[in-house]
Amino acid sequence: MKGIPHSVRLPSLAALGVPVAAHAHGAAAIARDGLWTVWNTDLTVLAPLALTGGLYTVGLCRLRRRVRMGSGIRRREATAFAAGWLALFIALVSPLDALGNELFSAHMAQHEIMMLVAAPLLVLSRPVAAFLWGMPTCWRRRAVAAWRRRPLAGLWHFCRRPLSAWGIHALVLWLWHIPLLFQSAIGNNLVHTLQHLGFLLSALLFWWAMVDRQQGVSNRLLGVFYIFTTAVHTGILGALLTFTASPWYPDYAATAPDWGFTPIEDQQLGGLIMWVPGGAVFIAVGLLSLMRYFQEAERISRQNRDLILAKRE
Repeated sequence: MKGIPHSVRLPSLAALGVPVAAHAHGAAAIARDGLWTVWNTDLTVLAPLALTGGLYTVGLCRLRRRVRMGSGIRRREATAFAAGWLALFIALVSPLDALGNELFSAHMAQHEIMMLVAAPLLVLSRPVAAFLWGMPTCWRRRAVAAWRRRPLAGLWHFCRRPLSAWGIHALVLWLWHIPLLFQSAIGNNLVHTLQHLGFLLSALLFWWAMVDRQQGVSNRLLGVFYIFTTAVHTGILGALLTFTASPWYPDYAATAPDWGFTPIEDQQLGGLIMWVPGGAVFIAVGLLSLMRYFQEAERISRQNRDLILAKRE
């Protein structure tokens, strides 16, 4: 995300010998040999990361103390959360964030890491229990009570439906790639933050709906359809970015040549990142979900058959 010019150093980190800066369009360009020294120190990014990581860690420790009482978090879930959290850190704090201010392709890679790596891993970690147990007892009770109230509960019930989650994620994705909106995010901290929140939260919602066990076996097949159609419409957007004859986002025209790209080459690379690796993730997850659907359907069919045979006997 955008921040202070490259020439400005934050005293607290500079005192530790770590040069840090964040570049925005219109500020001094980042030197190639200095890229790895440029880390994002925006508290609107670091504070939520620290809060979620701390809450999860405290909740995990508390639940593990209760494991003898039948509670706890599986190791693979904790590993998934750690990997998802690290992916967010790489996307939002590492020098990739600064490079995303210089190259559209890097900005696209940043978004893909958030939506296709961090979001599904965080959903698979099932972090809600750990977050709740990381809170003080009074806060936990208030949070649960507030969540069960009709407005929030009704909104969540609507949004977690596969069709709703699919539509929200698709709408957010396409709207933010409209040149006017994307351009406004390049040079404005608040809009850039809203863009990242939109991508991350809609992706979390999408993946949550796709793997929600409460949807039932029949809806899992529908989830496979939504995953494949998401691969299609994101592939179309990626193809449009790849084969367009002129740049959609002129702001990158001033910085892309410094990194060895023409503006159109930079945009084409960004489109390919969305189209090929992004599409591959959706297809792989869709095929895996389809396989699990058939396995679950076969298991239920076997159980029903055994039940019928048992009744006949």
